[in-house]
Amino acid sequence: MEKVTGQIAVKNSLLSLINSGKIPHAFLFSGTVGVGKEFMAIEFAKKVCEKFSSPEELNKTIHAISNFNEPYLKFIFPLPRGKNESEDSGPLEKLSNDEIQTVKDELAKKIVNPYYKLKIPKANNIKVSSIREIKKFTALNYDDIPYRFIVITDAEMMNEPSQNALLKSLEEPPAGVIFILITSNLSRIRETILSRCWHMHFSPLANSDVAKILEEHFECDANLANMVANFSNGSVHEALRLIEHDFTELLNKTVLFLRYSLGRKYHSALKEINSLNDINGIQSIKLLIRLIIYWFNDFEKLRRGYENDFYFTEQYETFSKFYKRYPNIKTTELITNLEKLSELSEQNLNLNIIIINIVFELSNII
Repeated sequence: MEKVTGQIAVKNSLLSLINSGKIPHAFLFSGTVGVGKEFMAIEFAKKVCEKFSSPEELNKTIHAISNFNEPYLKFIFPLPRGKNESEDSGPLEKLSNDEIQTVKDELAKKIVNPYYKLKIPKANNIKVSSIREIKKFTALNYDDIPYRFIVITDAEMMNEPSQNALLKSLEEPPAGVIFILITSNLSRIRETILSRCWHMHFSPLANSDVAKILEEHFECDANLANMVANFSNGSVHEALRLIEHDFTELLNKTVLFLRYSLGRKYHSALKEINSLNDINGIQSIKLLIRLIIYWFNDFEKLRRGYENDFYFTEQYETFSKFYKRYPNIKTTELITNLEKLSELSEQNLNLNIIIINIVFELSNII
């Protein structure tokens, strides 16, 4: 588990359980996306096997777990629904050849990079057929393997039939099988399932840890990694999303948009925001709103005498000039209204109306 960056408290707790020899049959790893939950699950499985497998079997076991190979490890994740698929169909049975190849390609990327997030189009839920396969997995007897693992990622995407099927397996856990459920949304997991799992909460990563992962696992330039980590909220997934939307350009346009809006140069402000909309549509607008909110969070920190922990560290000179010019503006209502506009952007509201409202909110705080 040493390979997992950060999450010291979780590591220590898991190591204590391994050393005690009293390992629960089911775990629940919760926390925001992009903080290392899946990587920890795989490394935990390896660490358990290092403790309890025979020296002759260890290398084969570690290799199998690293490659998600059964019967050592079963990896369950959301999949798209196939044409004419029924509940009796196998998880991949009704998928097209192209869809199956996509699944294989995505798993290959995950094996190489444990921080990689699977991107399978239309994978909207964990199928009940995937959960039912657990029964086949556990029914086979492998006396020479002390522990086997079932890892269910994005567990909140199990529908009601899937959760019912899983509950039956958790109620009668077979010896030597450890379940690890991974979720970023606890509220969507049934209480009867939660109560049967040992809960481990994963905290957001430190900015330095996010930057380290971006450099080591995604070949990100060090300067960009450090800059984007500051806006990632401790999530590698969020950092990568910002990079995919050309973070440096997005940051520059945010500052320009703020300058024009606050100066009531409406045409210039709309030009900047519309250029973002032309590139990546609603996602870029949502990220712009988020960066504007961060800007005003920094404003409040500066007003209250904080001297560090700013988001806009690279733009500090520009930011301090802004503060000196507008020291008394009220930000609480503005931030609330911007958050509402961000939510409305997901409800198919006319994007031009949202854009105009953003400009209006900013121009009216002076």
